[in-house]
Amino acid sequence: MSERPYIGGQAVLEGVMMRSPRSLVVAVRRPDGRIAVREEAWETLWPKATFLRKPFFRGAVVLIESVWNGFSALAFSAEQVEAPAAQAVEASAPAAGQGDLARGLMLGVSFLFMVALFIAAPHLLTLGLFKLLGRDPSLKGLLFHLVDGVFRIAILVGWLALVARTKDAQRLFQYHGAEHKAIWTYESRLPLTVENARGFPTQHPRCGTSFLFVVVGVAVLLHILVLPFVPTVFSVSALQTLFVLALKILLAFPVAGIAYELQKRSARADCPPVLKALVSPGLWLQRITTVEPTDDQLEIALLALDRALAREEGRPRAADGVQVYPDFAVAAAA
Repeated sequence: MSERPYIGGQAVLEGVMMRSPRSLVVAVRRPDGRIAVREEAWETLWPKATFLRKPFFRGAVVLIESVWNGFSALAFSAEQVEAPAAQAVEASAPAAGQGDLARGLMLGVSFLFMVALFIAAPHLLTLGLFKLLGRDPSLKGLLFHLVDGVFRIAILVGWLALVARTKDAQRLFQYHGAEHKAIWTYESRLPLTVENARGFPTQHPRCGTSFLFVVVGVAVLLHILVLPFVPTVFSVSALQTLFVLALKILLAFPVAGIAYELQKRSARADCPPVLKALVSPGLWLQRITTVEPTDDQLEIALLALDRALAREEGRPRAADGVQVYPDFAVAAAA
């Protein structure tokens, strides 16, 4: 059976983004019922650095690219959702340089947020707990890293549960479920129809939610293997803590690389049972971040996927840019 293009996606406001190896498509249902579709060619952020596409290097790069693409897709969907009913927002995006700068700033802010929430906070909470209990917070022991991992998981689950309570989360999570069902339909080699997509689960092994859980597991293991050998560089405990946190930030890149390879392997039909069991908690976590979609939400996900595949096969349905269609039937027939 011939290998097919690898497709990834993301839910956005009232829509779905789909990315194939050479294209990026965002489809959004606007408040007036019309559907805005933005199609564009896509290229990796660092095309000349081919070694970054190799196993164990590509994970961190894919994560950065996903966040980069995600900000762009979310900005487009926000424009469409907030536009007046009679207005077609087709050329309101900022100039390329301004857009790249804005996304770069958001990427930096997101990186700092993730470091604070999933690296610094668990480490400092573990230090505090050990001191409260009168135990030695030594990095050489297994217990410190296991407790750190428990705090990471608790923060991750708590954060997702908190997001789930926000006003627009349920709609977003429905589109997340629609995105997964569309990809399942494609990966099952079935026609991209609502009827076919309906029967698939909302959870998918390659989901970003699952990836975050795998990252936690890999981080605990890598910290157990590496951090016991870290020397005491500073006599002041606060400075030594900052030094260790800096090392953990550096280790985040190989952690992402290993986690990506494990998750990608787990999505294959011949995945070893042990690996499938290890990544299964990530699927359970998707019960928070995915909700059963409606048929009109499935239409949007399938439309974005179909347009991305058409471009991948060299038969684009539209030129680069934004097209607005009166309904799904017209968009699908275009």
